[in-house]
Amino acid sequence: MKKFFFHFVLFFIFLMPVLEIIPQELANPATPSDLSARGEYLTVKIAVVGPGDEIYFWWGHIGLVIEDALTGTDLFFDWGVFSFDTENFYLDFAFGRPIYSCVASPAEYSVAHYKNTNRDLIYYTLDLPPAAKAELLLSAHNNLLPEARDYRYHHFDDNCATRVRDILDLATGGVFFSAYGEAPGRFTLREHIRRHTWFSPFWDWALSFWMGQNIDQPITIWEEMFLPSEIGLRALDFSYTDSLGEERDFVSNIEIINQSINRPLPAAMPRQGWRSELILGIIIAVALGIVGIKAAGISFLSREKNGECLLSRRIYGTSQAFLGLFFGIVGFLLFFMNVFTDHDYTFNNINIVFINPLLLAAIPAGIITAFSDIPEKRKKAALLLTILWSYVFLGGVLTIILRLSPAPVFQQNQPALALMLPIAFACIFPCFSLRSKFK
Repeated sequence: MKKFFFHFVLFFIFLMPVLEIIPQELANPATPSDLSARGEYLTVKIAVVGPGDEIYFWWGHIGLVIEDALTGTDLFFDWGVFSFDTENFYLDFAFGRPIYSCVASPAEYSVAHYKNTNRDLIYYTLDLPPAAKAELLLSAHNNLLPEARDYRYHHFDDNCATRVRDILDLATGGVFFSAYGEAPGRFTLREHIRRHTWFSPFWDWALSFWMGQNIDQPITIWEEMFLPSEIGLRALDFSYTDSLGEERDFVSNIEIINQSINRPLPAAMPRQGWRSELILGIIIAVALGIVGIKAAGISFLSREKNGECLLSRRIYGTSQAFLGLFFGIVGFLLFFMNVFTDHDYTFNNINIVFINPLLLAAIPAGIITAFSDIPEKRKKAALLLTILWSYVFLGGVLTIILRLSPAPVFQQNQPALALMLPIAFACIFPCFSLRSKFK
């Protein structure tokens, strides 16, 4: 039951790069007196992992591989590990307060896992001075200590990728941040997310719907490196002058360890469109309009006792209940994340103006419209649906006005508007007509 709840939460709350569970720790190594001598035995690689099958794997993963010729070890350091056994894990996860950990395991285990799960795996060997490699090893091992291994995960600000990014910056004496900390990024956070969801229309729409205007602000390249693939991209472009005054390319070698087969890859450009949502919204609106008009007896039928009119009413009422169920649930989740959780990427979300828990009222109203034999109940239900869909339509229009106002509310919510406005508009007139036709 716990695992079912966990997967339910994962599918309804936006997650970032992946968390592989390898319950193994290592003791902190002794600090050598001569870091340069120690570093001569080390090879440091960034391991960038591609998307996986499940939704919470779509943004990839990352770790550091450190090969130590002195000890004969080849370790994969992973900052994206969680445990189901953590106290209050499920509650903390649902409320946006999950705790993740750093662990290390033999790199061969990780390679075998990613090959078996058909995921890309690329190693970027870093050109670092021996002393910097030794310090990086010590930093990675220090992250395994009980007092340092656990941290509060954040989807954009503190995850497996940002932890690796920060260690790379330490290894270069802060030069990595100097190169990218203020440089403007290619895309916003939302656009990066949609690059990885383009192949799934439903999740592309739902995740974009739940994310608020906070992720539509311009960001830096440094902030873009919340994604593992962005770290690999920027490491390739990066060169620096080390502490000895030597010019170095950050990446000295690239190894393609595994290539996925027939897996959708992240798009080079983000999906900006809303046309497909508009087309779907219009199709649903036309279908609802036709059935609603038939149910109300306008033009097509004039008497409720006609069998076709009864069938149309039941189809229309059931459709209203289904719309209330779907949009009410996604609206409730948005309300819940805004009010009760620390999922700050959902905050300041203008979609809550017109899609929220109030839409759950369409469920009983639709059922009454479809199946009640009491005319007065059907009239009240139709009135409620009229008010509800009028509110949704006007709320959506209001968000457009606010977007165009002198002090604009800037949020890329066109997909939500494109789907919802045609449906709401098409429901207003049939629901209003049902009040007078069903007597």
